[in-house]
Amino acid sequence: MSASTKHDLNSHLWDTSALYRDSVIQLDEAARVMNLDQNIAERLKVPKRAMIVSVPIRLDNGSIKVFEGYRVQHNMTLGPGKGGIRFHPEVNLSEVAGLAMLMSFKCSLAGLPLGGAKGGIRVDPNQLSRQEHQSLMRRYTTEINMIIGPDKDIPAPDIGTDSQHMAWMMDTFSQENGYTIPGVVTGKPVEIGGSLGRAESTGRGVIYTVQHAAKHLHKVGKAGPKIDASTTVAVHGFGKVGAVAALEIYNLGCKVLAVSDWKGAILNKNGLNIPKVIEWVVKNGTVVGYAEAEEISNADLLALNVDVLIPAAIDGVITEENVSTVKAKIIAEGANGPATAGALNQLEERGAFIIPDVLCNAGGVIVSYFEWVQGLQNFFWNEAEVNEKLAEVMDNAFKRVMDQQMKYKCGMKTAALITGVDRLNKAMLLRGLFP
Repeated sequence: MSASTKHDLNSHLWDTSALYRDSVIQLDEAARVMNLDQNIAERLKVPKRAMIVSVPIRLDNGSIKVFEGYRVQHNMTLGPGKGGIRFHPEVNLSEVAGLAMLMSFKCSLAGLPLGGAKGGIRVDPNQLSRQEHQSLMRRYTTEINMIIGPDKDIPAPDIGTDSQHMAWMMDTFSQENGYTIPGVVTGKPVEIGGSLGRAESTGRGVIYTVQHAAKHLHKVGKAGPKIDASTTVAVHGFGKVGAVAALEIYNLGCKVLAVSDWKGAILNKNGLNIPKVIEWVVKNGTVVGYAEAEEISNADLLALNVDVLIPAAIDGVITEENVSTVKAKIIAEGANGPATAGALNQLEERGAFIIPDVLCNAGGVIVSYFEWVQGLQNFFWNEAEVNEKLAEVMDNAFKRVMDQQMKYKCGMKTAALITGVDRLNKAMLLRGLFP
């Protein structure tokens, strides 16, 4: 079998999801702009390691159901793998590989001593009871336990999972090893070694980058919001990231006109009362039905004429099919890959300022790193210290990305990837290729 045929087979193994294909396209563009060593570029296109596991559990009705689980470790040159675990009915190996790739670049961009990884189980979490969630998480942990650990790969929550899932995972891993190992996961409850500020960190980091973007636009003489009462915002996805981001920017005095979840969206042209919306969601499980707003579609929300759009739900919501309707001046990618490569190009050509996902939503992995460090030291910080350190790391990361953007005169997504890839490139060249 020829080398080219082998390469083709490897490509087909991963490139079934749009997210993975877009990640490779964007990596290729960054490699071209920065004149990256072609051997490094080729190594970065495929994961270091991947597992597909069967996850059988007994359902509450007594029947056995087998779910499919994944854990992908993309690149661990800089340190242990780091990345969340999602429960979602459309999770697949290719998507997880693409997300793991983004985690490699995100950790590198933020200056963390961590590599990129990601995991998931193909399941609709809304159809599971609490006990079924626990059984699924614990069995999944046993199936991948040989490749995770505080010095190997450190999972965290993602779509469909939360701090309770991490508690189950940590307990299962600890039981199998005979002693408590808090550092195997981050995003745990504070009572068992979690960090203050971790739950809010991703959404909070999104707003830090929005503030930096607004300051940058004014500094370079471009029209942009001031992040005050005159600023209008729409948030697509009102979950762990979007709800926190909406609250943070609301507390800065901005008008959050619309928010949404998988059931629909709500709009108040005078601005939503975000604390009240959060209360409504806690009671009702959705933003839909909130009295002080009109119902609109998710597509309508993306098309609103606002200063700041925060797509914070899932990947691929802004595509070449609907990008012409997007009017926001700043687009802050709270989710991973919410805009496709083609859509990003069109948005930047029209003058929109993109805060790319590997920068915008890096707050979560940054505070996960803080949690990991605190656990290793058994010395914990207060929330003010966590937020201060988060703001400092996000500030430095934003400046590094802007330096690359100014140097290469490229798009923001390309600049962010160059920032992450450059550090990886140096580390990989120094370590060499074994054997």
